[in-house]
Amino acid sequence: MNILHSRIVGEGKPLLVLHGYFGMGDNWKSHANKLAEEGYEVHLIDQRNHGRSFHTEEFDYELLVEDLSNYIEHHGVENPHILGHSMGGKTAMLFSVEYPDLLDKLIIVDISPRDYPPHHHDILGALNSIDFTIHNSRKLVDEKLSELIPEVGVRQFLLKSVYWKEKGVLDFRFNLKSLTENNREVGVALPSFTMFEGDVLFISGEKSQYITADDTPLIKAHFPQARIESVANAGHWLHAENPTDFLKTVVNFI
Repeated sequence: MNILHSRIVGEGKPLLVLHGYFGMGDNWKSHANKLAEEGYEVHLIDQRNHGRSFHTEEFDYELLVEDLSNYIEHHGVENPHILGHSMGGKTAMLFSVEYPDLLDKLIIVDISPRDYPPHHHDILGALNSIDFTIHNSRKLVDEKLSELIPEVGVRQFLLKSVYWKEKGVLDFRFNLKSLTENNREVGVALPSFTMFEGDVLFISGEKSQYITADDTPLIKAHFPQARIESVANAGHWLHAENPTDFLKTVVNFI
């Protein structure tokens, strides 16, 4: 059985963090250090096909939930809080309705239970345009990505997953082939008539359209105890764009 890679920081109540599409647990390092100071054992988990975790051709939320269940069993984690951003939030939502007894509180960051049509075409196109035999430095990779991705912040985020596979050879840590082929899976809705009755906090970015007022009835249908809060001056990457208010919102909830 493959067990997901993680970095574990701090001691106390377990808090599992699930990153978004093309991300990895290390994106959350600074938050983990602060949460550790608050008395939490923070698990920064790399989901399959991301970071240092295993690669597979298959990729969907049922598999990601199974991976998380195996991880919890392997590490003997008891009654954790689970925080998921974007794709990680979709994993966390499905996990909560399938394994409601295996978690305490749920924190969903800037994603709703609804279906999202595939919308990462520019990013996928840019990533698939990289030829590491030609683009053999971070600078050259960044220049090539910039042809389709003008936003510096998005490119910096993606470049965090570029590493030296061997001397003189760069590669992506994520499994680009599988993530490209399974792109449709990333936005799928939480199955109808599923419910988690525990404490749930949805946190949206004020400038983001991933959670809108129209999503409230659906959120409440799946998560009757849900609270929905917004973080000011932040978009989809609210934890990076307004880390102070984001962290305060999380800590107040847990």
